[in-house]
Amino acid sequence: MRATARWVRADLRAHRGEALFLVLATAGVIVSLLLSGAFLAYGASPWQRVFTESTGAHVWIQTTAGADAKALAGLDGVESASGPFRTAVTTVELDGAKARVQLRAAGAEPPKVARPLMTEGRWPEQEAPAAAEAAAAHAPARAAAARAPTEGPAGTDSADRDTAGAADGIVLESSLARALWAEPGDMLHVRGSDGIAHALRVSGVAETAEDRYSPGRTPGIGWVLPGAMHRLGTEADQRGQTIGLRLDDPEDTDFAIQRAVTELGDNQIVSVSTWQQARDDAEGGGRLLGLLLGLFGLSALLAAALAVAGAISTRIRGHLRDIAILKAIGFTPGQLIRTFLVEHAALALLGVACGAVLTEVLGPRMPGRLGEAMRLWQALPAHTWVPLAIPLGALLLIVGTTALAAWRAGRVSPVPVARAAIPAVRRMPGTVRRALGLRLPPALVLGWRGAFHSRARSCAAVGRLAVPLLLITIVLGAWTTLDRLEHHPERVGIPAALTVRGDGLDAAAVRRMLADQPKVTAAYPGDEVKALVPGQTGTITLRGLGTDRDPYPFTIAEGRAADRSHEAVAGQGLLDLLDVRVGDWVRVTVGGDPQVLHIVGRSIEPEEDGRVISTPLDTLREGDSTLSPGFYNLVLDEDADPAAVAAELSSGADGRLDVREIPNPVQELSSVRGVLGGLVTVLALIGLAELSTTIAAGVRERRRDLLALKAIGLTPRQIIAVIVAGTGFTALAAALVGTVAGVIASGWLIDLQGRSSGIGAGIAQQPPVTALLLLVAAVVAGAVAVSLLPASRAVRQRLADTLGDSL
Repeated sequence: MRATARWVRADLRAHRGEALFLVLATAGVIVSLLLSGAFLAYGASPWQRVFTESTGAHVWIQTTAGADAKALAGLDGVESASGPFRTAVTTVELDGAKARVQLRAAGAEPPKVARPLMTEGRWPEQEAPAAAEAAAAHAPARAAAARAPTEGPAGTDSADRDTAGAADGIVLESSLARALWAEPGDMLHVRGSDGIAHALRVSGVAETAEDRYSPGRTPGIGWVLPGAMHRLGTEADQRGQTIGLRLDDPEDTDFAIQRAVTELGDNQIVSVSTWQQARDDAEGGGRLLGLLLGLFGLSALLAAALAVAGAISTRIRGHLRDIAILKAIGFTPGQLIRTFLVEHAALALLGVACGAVLTEVLGPRMPGRLGEAMRLWQALPAHTWVPLAIPLGALLLIVGTTALAAWRAGRVSPVPVARAAIPAVRRMPGTVRRALGLRLPPALVLGWRGAFHSRARSCAAVGRLAVPLLLITIVLGAWTTLDRLEHHPERVGIPAALTVRGDGLDAAAVRRMLADQPKVTAAYPGDEVKALVPGQTGTITLRGLGTDRDPYPFTIAEGRAADRSHEAVAGQGLLDLLDVRVGDWVRVTVGGDPQVLHIVGRSIEPEEDGRVISTPLDTLREGDSTLSPGFYNLVLDEDADPAAVAAELSSGADGRLDVREIPNPVQELSSVRGVLGGLVTVLALIGLAELSTTIAAGVRERRRDLLALKAIGLTPRQIIAVIVAGTGFTALAAALVGTVAGVIASGWLIDLQGRSSGIGAGIAQQPPVTALLLLVAAVVAGAVAVSLLPASRAVRQRLADTLGDSL
């Protein structure tokens, strides 16, 4: 053991820089893997916790008001049910902020299945009969007070105090409460079918495992008492029922929906949603970040393992004589293998420990979603074993790779074999002969020959160095894609910047208001309805947007745009769901009425996981001639500020227009930029470690050549140039291979992720040519700079020092 320790200590002193690079690279890999685990937990675990604690429903079915929804609770395979609840969809307002909400008439106690988990406040209390009658009688007076103008904050506070005691209570789902900036005690205002504004006091905020609130797509959820629902008097066409079914088999959702449609009839089913859809919606960008970091982390771990294996193999070749002597004096093959294994396992253990400690200590203090994800992860039960399993798995992989490389040390013969005094005559490569004929500098010619004289070793060195460069190119591709999609949202299917909804205004009035705004380039009318897919197993979004004369500028990735009646474009998620392709016909059911559409193109669709089929609004009007636009999508001038235009439209319409910016899903991934920069640093460290190994191998293999070069009169500078040129050619070959393969792989991986997420392929952007050229130039320049010091040391060696290399 003492001899092994001395050997390891001497070897580390001789290769300090390479050992430091390996430790830093391993630590960076562990940080990346742990952050990916945190983001995966951040994406999935909050929803899973809420679903488990609330005894969530696996299927939610929205029916018409007259359907016998209660009968669905007795279907085979249904374990229990939540509801049915009477529902009404309306618009609530708080301090100018508006949101669509589905009100549910719940009892005095929260339901046992799909129970809302109260995070703030309390559940609405049941009113006494006398109090309820008094509240109903004074409803007009409260509504008048709610919409009466006030002269300042003092007046507003007074009005709220006057109505707080008599207003009905409502519990808001947490995402809806965040959108409205609502807290317990705030007063919401909702206008009933009679035109009278009613006040609702926020009594609490609750979490649920259902679909989250999404402006313009999915209404939020609010729970009220049955008496409050009756007093609101909402529009008849906005009323319905909803019931949640908890199944014996959670994966049996499609069959359960089919039985529900058979029981009630497809004309009684308005929409359906499943727990898988709610989970995917809740995971959002956090899961994507986790998968992205996990992919890069595992790839970087593979690159680090290859770098360690290359370093060990190079050191073994450089210590063949020493290993033979150790065997001759009594070292066993197992002891030699253990020597190399212990040294590199210790380096890997140090890097793994540093990475794990840094992530655990500094991770929660990181800004933005990184710190939030780490703090949440540390509070979950899985955090007790995952931070140990990930570093342990990485350590085992590195140790396993090290053992395979160190095994060669045990096979070295105890009697060193002398090289032939006169090597076998080999024909000079044609490339070298032609280079000499062109009178190129001898340093370049000899450097080229030194870099590629052995095909197997040269290819191995180029391949190991090309792996981190390939990953860096993929990172550059991801960075470029995120940057262009953020600054050019029309490439990700978002040509419009704003969506406008009229609050009680007819279509003509809304169009006049939009026409008065000079920064609005175009206003496209649209409407959305929920439709049942063939087989009645799921709900998709059927969107009418634009008209036949003025079609909406969809981002078409395949096929063409819809410009005729009953033509449509669909997202990748819908094509996968229905197992159809561009050119097929599909039949969907809207409120019991079938719609047959011809899919003529695939659009880049970032909403609803791509499960959207879009057609001109004229096609929807063929089934309902009275259909009016539910919203308008506005395309602005290139230099227009969406926030400023939205403020001008709202102020010019006296609050009668609900104007919102259309969110860009790429913005959810903005926090990944810093992580990608860190990954580039980690990969650069791995590349430096591999480069130092390549330089050491080149210097060792050229020692006999140095004697000959000195003997024929080459100056020390020329000899240094030979070694540096050989390293530069190796780095150049690796950079070209890595960047070319990285450009191909980055486009394929990004499009694969887009296809699997439902957005669709066609969003990948290749890195700029200038960036790739700078990367290649930086790699070659770095290789030349790093090799100068070892080359100068080799030249300063005395001739007698290298005579032993003949063995």
